Amino acid sequence: MSVPSPASSTRVDEIADGIFRISTPVPPSVVPGGFTFNQYLIRDEEPLLFHTGPRMLFEAVRAAIGRVIPATTLRYVSFSHVEADECGSLNLFLAAAPQAVPLCGQVAAMVSIGDLADRPPRALADQECLSLGRHEVRWIDAPHLPHGWECGYLAETTTHTLFCGDLFTQFGEVHPAVTADDILEPSEAARGAMDYYAHSPDTGRLLARLADTAPTTLACMHGPAWRGDGAALLRRLAERLASDAPRR
Repeated sequence: MSVPSPASSTRVDEIADGIFRISTPVPPSVVPGGFTFNQYLIRDEEPLLFHTGPRMLFEAVRAAIGRVIPATTLRYVSFSHVEADECGSLNLFLAAAPQAVPLCGQVAAMVSIGDLADRPPRALADQECLSLGRHEVRWIDAPHLPHGWECGYLAETTTHTLFCGDLFTQFGEVHPAVTADDILEPSEAARGAMDYYAHSPDTGRLLARLADTAPTTLACMHGPAWRGDGAALLRRLAERLASDAPRR
């Protein structure tokens, strides 16, 4: 896959207090229907990047971070699960930021990152909190939601932002940075086109745990970020997935 001139098309938008969406569009000529790769930067005393993007986007993402803070000052590089668009540039960012360490769940640290990363990870236990300064993040284990044994999410507790990875993935290369419009139906259309869910029997329970964080901003990896009653939206997603279960 070749993305034309990503540096010139990558945009940066503040979606919550001190939280920035970095988004690179991918045209339909590369991904049918178009697509976006999003990373999220928390600007704080100990800055955190959630998602790195694939290696081919490293320079574009690093330059975009530089519009907000020096990329060399990153302290944590985090992600939901091990996949190229989640953490493909992990080691490149560790090389660029001398004080940075990978931040992930204990399963990811055990089965992948402890070996793959050039620096030992900081592994968070389920529900463990980490202060970044003004912001605080809490890790939530979510195995196989939507895929990957090591999958989990970060909930930022001061702005009520949930970094929700591949949940609510949408096609299209043109999106607002943040929307209050419906994202469930477009994301369900994407799921119908290429079902990327593991359909674990624990899916409903895990979505309920995410809903309990009462997010008001969902930081989605593909498509716009979303603002509204995140708990209600996550429960609606759980209902849609549960309705599929008898047919599988």
